[in-house]
Amino acid sequence: MPAPGILWLTRDFRLRDNPALLAAIADGPLLAVFFIDRLTMAQGAASRWRLGRALKSFDAALRMRTGGKGITILRGEADDHLPRLMERLGARRLHQSDWPTPDMRALQDRVRAALEPLGAGLMLHPGHLLLHPDAVRTGDGGVYRVYSPFARAVQKLGPDRPAPDAPSRITPCTEPLGGIDPTGLDLAPDLHRGQAALERFAAPAGEDAALARLDQFLDHAAAYPDGRDRPDLTATSGLSEHLAVGEISPRTIWARAALRAEMAPEHAAGIAKFLSEVIWREFSWHLLIDFPGLPAACWRAEWEGFPWRKAGPELLRWQRAQTGVALVDAGLRQMWLTGRMHNRVRMVVASWLTKHLLIDWRAGLAHFADCLTDWDPAANAMNWQWVAGCGPDAAPYFRIFNPEKQAEQYDPDGGYRRRWLAGFGGAAGPEAAAWAGSIPPAWDAGPWQAGPASMLAEGREAALAALAEFRATTSET
Repeated sequence: MPAPGILWLTRDFRLRDNPALLAAIADGPLLAVFFIDRLTMAQGAASRWRLGRALKSFDAALRMRTGGKGITILRGEADDHLPRLMERLGARRLHQSDWPTPDMRALQDRVRAALEPLGAGLMLHPGHLLLHPDAVRTGDGGVYRVYSPFARAVQKLGPDRPAPDAPSRITPCTEPLGGIDPTGLDLAPDLHRGQAALERFAAPAGEDAALARLDQFLDHAAAYPDGRDRPDLTATSGLSEHLAVGEISPRTIWARAALRAEMAPEHAAGIAKFLSEVIWREFSWHLLIDFPGLPAACWRAEWEGFPWRKAGPELLRWQRAQTGVALVDAGLRQMWLTGRMHNRVRMVVASWLTKHLLIDWRAGLAHFADCLTDWDPAANAMNWQWVAGCGPDAAPYFRIFNPEKQAEQYDPDGGYRRRWLAGFGGAAGPEAAAWAGSIPPAWDAGPWQAGPASMLAEGREAALAALAEFRATTSET
């Protein structure tokens, strides 16, 4: 048997626009391999659970094309397994769809070093982004630090074209290698009671579901600019989970959306606004690649001296969605139950933590990373720093979201808050009740109660006072 084409799966669980898959198929009989390693298990529980669903869906899709051969799942480290695997099979090229996080970059370096004595190499392929980061540079060759000129540069260049789809029949590698049966795979045993809730509220997984969701959204894209900030409406694309695990590529989204805008001009304005959000995601990733410390350190280094609190009972109440602020608690309960949270609400939730409570943005980032099924390391870091006021192109710190005014404007009838808060406006719906059944027994699962109205003004005053003190200290030094 000829040497196989080895595809090292970490993300991009799809058959369309997958250059790494096509390159592996071109090398020989396909061996797709996934490792349950330290890097995978370091992810938050909810995102691991969602990753497992993507893996199972892609395994089933591969089996349809290979006559029954799916993904080989091994437990252990890639830099330990891959050299032995490639030496045994006589393979000299390893293909991976690049997922350019700092931790993955370090793992890729270790894999390259381990393969070098064999005369083998790691081939990285695009797929996670619209454009290679080296293609989007300022006039002096630097990285864009502000979104608007970055967006103009991306629109001027245009995204890369999607790669062809995988063939309908794929020759598999039939060498017996053992491994874990995907049907019994559980990547998130630590979810405990939360798993039943995620399963109950989960959106369909897989590439076909992602493409269907995109088409459904594009059918109603004209309503997107006016409805995207309304958590009580279904106006957003719902594609964030699919993008996070690579069940659909941003290039496919762009190509299909652009074609729809051309064919249906009445949707063009809504599609243009939607694609600007796709570019925001791209901006986050390009920044993470150039500034790998983004998830851990303030972009503006002087903000490391800001007097954020690190922990305490207020953080615990925020994590438990028991702040007494209706829109904040509704968003956090939605995330706990579904792994998702509406984008407008995410900003309000983050602003409350970092400004009204003066708690370090990294505590919020960590909680989101543990609870989100659409966790994206670049967007999570970028958005938290943006709200906190310490990041690139950030909202100024003195922009403090008033959750009551935000609720009046974007949830005018209270439908979103009633859906997730048992006791708000007399609500006792299934979603609100499900939250009480999913939380740890030690939490208080009684009816939701509003906090004192004075919290809003007092929190804002404390945030502005902290800013004034910080500015005074910074100017003195």
